[in-house]
Amino acid sequence: MIRYHLKELIAEKEFAERRRITIGEIAKETGINRMTLSKIINHPGHSTVTDNLDRLCYYFDCEIKQLVTHIKEPSSEPAS
Repeated sequence: MIRYHLKELIAEKEFAERRRITIGEIAKETGINRMTLSKIINHPGHSTVTDNLDRLCYYFDCEIKQLVTHIKEPSSEPAS
């Protein structure tokens, strides 16, 4: 599963800029739909297009590894 660190990046940016950052502001600046941003934040494993990831990396001035992490899930297959 892919885990997004969008909440953490928002908190870091808010702290650095000493102001509140809304999903609406991020949507406006990145061109990503507010609903898509909300799903990325609130629904673990939500799938999104790479263009959105690129836009978020640009907005937060970060590397992709700061935005997403791959979490290995236990295999659902029975052991042999």
